[in-house]
Amino acid sequence: MYRFSFIALIFIGCNTSPQHSTDFTKENLFTTGVEGPAVNANGDLFAVNIEKEGTIGIVNSEGEGKIYLELPEGSTGNGIRFDKKGNMFIADYAAHNVLTVKKGIKTAEVWAHNPAMNQPNDLAISPTNVIYLSDPNWKESTGNLWMVNASKEIVLLEENMGTTNGIEVSPDGKKLYVNESVQRNVWQYDINKDGSISNKTKLIVFDDFGLDGMRCDEKGNLYIARYGKGIIAIISPEGKIIEEVILTGKKPTNITFGGKDGKTCFVTMQSRGSIETFKAKHAGSYFKQIH
Repeated sequence: MYRFSFIALIFIGCNTSPQHSTDFTKENLFTTGVEGPAVNANGDLFAVNIEKEGTIGIVNSEGEGKIYLELPEGSTGNGIRFDKKGNMFIADYAAHNVLTVKKGIKTAEVWAHNPAMNQPNDLAISPTNVIYLSDPNWKESTGNLWMVNASKEIVLLEENMGTTNGIEVSPDGKKLYVNESVQRNVWQYDINKDGSISNKTKLIVFDDFGLDGMRCDEKGNLYIARYGKGIIAIISPEGKIIEEVILTGKKPTNITFGGKDGKTCFVTMQSRGSIETFKAKHAGSYFKQIH
């Protein structure tokens, strides 16, 4: 009996050991502006600012990257997402745009523009193709929340929030999640039929470090880049911390799901100019939508 208990304790200890990331690309392949990891239906991994600012990079399965395209002069990308048709959408914080790159074409075009935005940081796309944008003002520690309607107009949903940053839609398309980097809050909204939002509630608040990009897995768990802490925090739909994945770098900026089964996570790392990786228990919800 004593021996069984000892072995059981060892087994439990192994199961509760924190997961660690590994390097996927070499250091400094990207600039410190590396952001917006996104995987298309073909399994290609993209991220912004490879080799120099104002570029979109593509990385193969071996972690080797190159410039996929250069953005128009004056534009710099941040978040990237793909729609179900394979079109790429980019939050262009420098020129206050949402850019699009149509499937099969390597030219970025303006999809929507609004000079009233501070600097569109990240974006999420709902199952009904509504685009949501976070829009921080880092100097004032404030931020706004926007959506792009069917007429390609960028419409203000909420203003004077905290520093809005990570943004995601739940797998069923019924919830919108937005975090505030400086204030460390994660907010949850109901998404109405017209794409507008209501019933704002606080999902979770953290006591330290910052928050950056985040994505949902197919079960509705949120994977949040904890900027400065060097972890990915996995949060249940009820707002409970399930797991913390330890990263090599301390300044993760965003995360996406890819690989053959959608369970490989790719994390962009500002402090290293690189991408790190780890395996998730569940596939990404967005990965499931575009396949």
